[in-house]
Amino acid sequence: MTQTETEYRQIISICKALFQKKNKDYGTSWRILRLPSLTDQIFIKAQRIRSIQEKGVQKIEDGIEGEFIGIINYCVIALIQKKLEGSNKMEFSEQELSDLYDEQVEETLDLQKNKNHDYDEAWRDMRISSMTDLILMKIFRTKQIEDNQGVTIVSEGIEANYQDMMNYAVFCMIKMKL
Repeated sequence: MTQTETEYRQIISICKALFQKKNKDYGTSWRILRLPSLTDQIFIKAQRIRSIQEKGVQKIEDGIEGEFIGIINYCVIALIQKKLEGSNKMEFSEQELSDLYDEQVEETLDLQKNKNHDYDEAWRDMRISSMTDLILMKIFRTKQIEDNQGVTIVSEGIEANYQDMMNYAVFCMIKMKL
């Protein structure tokens, strides 16, 4: 396992632990959300991060680390929702939900490994603020694809954008912990 994969899995374990605790509190109430609503939730998180980065001050105690965790978990939820499209199932056992979460993480991690190989871990030399901007750009791309009913001419689909947002958020958290 590479250093990046080790760090990535450490971040995901933090995110998954919170996801599982929230599942105990709220169940799978998120199943009612449509993809555009999840995209907007991710937008809220990313916009708050950018606002704090630009102002240099925050008035609500919760730090930006929690917002990056939220972005990661909402991306996983969106990917699960996309996978379960057409299903009305609302309730899942803890194991089923854990498996769905892990499946989306593994697919996204595989994408990250391939991109990391090709881009030679360029993210390590990027600013967290730049990655925040890239997350926001991916959100606006996703919104446009959603407004076009998922139809693209030459672009990646919604899933790829959620995966990229998730990977950038993980990278930001890794950089914040260094």
